[in-house]
Amino acid sequence: MERKVLIVDDEERVVQSIAGVLEDEGFRVAKAKSGEEAIKVFQQEEPDITLLDIWMPGMDGIEVLKRLKWISPDCQVIMISGHATISTAMTAVKLGAFDFIEKPLSLDVLLMTIRRALDQQKEFLTIQRSEEMVSEDPFQGKNIFSKGIAEEVTGPPIANLREAISLTRESSKRKGTSLFPQRTLKQSMVLYGTGLHSGKKTGLLFQPLPPHSGILFGNISSDEFVPAHLDYVQTTDFATSLKKGRAIAKTVEHLMAVLHAYRITNLMVKMIEEIPIMDGSAVEFCKIVEEAGVEDQEERVDELIIDRKLEVVQHHKSLTIEPAEVFSVHYFLSYPPPIGEQTFDFTLENAEAFRDQVAPARTFGFVRDIEMLERMGMGGGGRLHNFILLDDEKIVNTELRFSDEFVRHKILDLIGDFYLLNRPVRGKVTARLTGHTENIALMKKIQEVQREKER
Repeated sequence: MERKVLIVDDEERVVQSIAGVLEDEGFRVAKAKSGEEAIKVFQQEEPDITLLDIWMPGMDGIEVLKRLKWISPDCQVIMISGHATISTAMTAVKLGAFDFIEKPLSLDVLLMTIRRALDQQKEFLTIQRSEEMVSEDPFQGKNIFSKGIAEEVTGPPIANLREAISLTRESSKRKGTSLFPQRTLKQSMVLYGTGLHSGKKTGLLFQPLPPHSGILFGNISSDEFVPAHLDYVQTTDFATSLKKGRAIAKTVEHLMAVLHAYRITNLMVKMIEEIPIMDGSAVEFCKIVEEAGVEDQEERVDELIIDRKLEVVQHHKSLTIEPAEVFSVHYFLSYPPPIGEQTFDFTLENAEAFRDQVAPARTFGFVRDIEMLERMGMGGGGRLHNFILLDDEKIVNTELRFSDEFVRHKILDLIGDFYLLNRPVRGKVTARLTGHTENIALMKKIQEVQREKER
């Protein structure tokens, strides 16, 4: 069955470009240059998918979205924009937009998003038909399901177009040896917060990506991005920060730990320089991933299997990794009172274990360090509700979530840093008094060994 796509954009070049690709793949395309025209065409054509630009003269895309949802609450609308903000994206998602894509458009991302929207439409149809079947008079003997309905609602073969436009890099098309599939989120999500070190209001826009894309951190107002990879680590002072060109991603470790635990391998994270601190832990990031849902992809992920012991030793600090069947961490921590010595063992068996045992552990620091951080222009986002604050005798501002919350937070940071190797790791990590700097140093050793193997 031919599927219909309505393209709403006042830029003729954009409309023609998208229309040509979709028509080649068997879609029927309708077009509108304004919000008013879009509503009329929508009612006439009843499209399966609507691609809706936000910024248009007259009625803007947000207002059009509201009206389309009033006309057809289950309609699938994908918002597109070249000048979006976190606030705009959040508004669109809350109003029921299926997804949010920024210009310049990646055809690969656009087509994957259309496929997911058609899949969701299929689910709606199935639920609707099931409800109709249940309410049908059983003595009428009617069967509302027709053979082949699944084929009818899936639309054109998106994979064929991906191969034709060759947008996925050839070097990353190798099949993984792992039992685990690559993963992305099922839908776009938006999260607001404040940067810990900058103190600035910020937010995150999560957008699903196709296989072999990796984790990317992008600027909300430009098309520049920095891959979440060891090669782009800019600094490890109090947090792990990435930089490539003008793209900057600060304080990435808590979010990266969550992506590691949930095995998310392909995702665009749009932001304004710094990941928000939230409550000082990774709990909110777990919630956003679970709310969005995780989508397994057809390609497999290559695990990095440790086959020899590697070590970093700096004075009284040490960090080692050795062969093991799963990724695990043994951490020994020693701080002045009131923290003292703490030890914790954690095995990353599944996302639930991480969410319950490690994710709630919060960032911490001493009162005596606050003045130093302020002189460095950092710590501006630290608040009594998102930071465990200690003096020489006690915890000043909160109750602990675990008696050993401090060492658990160190493990949280380590799990996040290790995902900058760009794939899951099999190995046992033993850490003594280490932090971001030692994490990165050990990962560089792992990377060197791995590159030698691949030569």
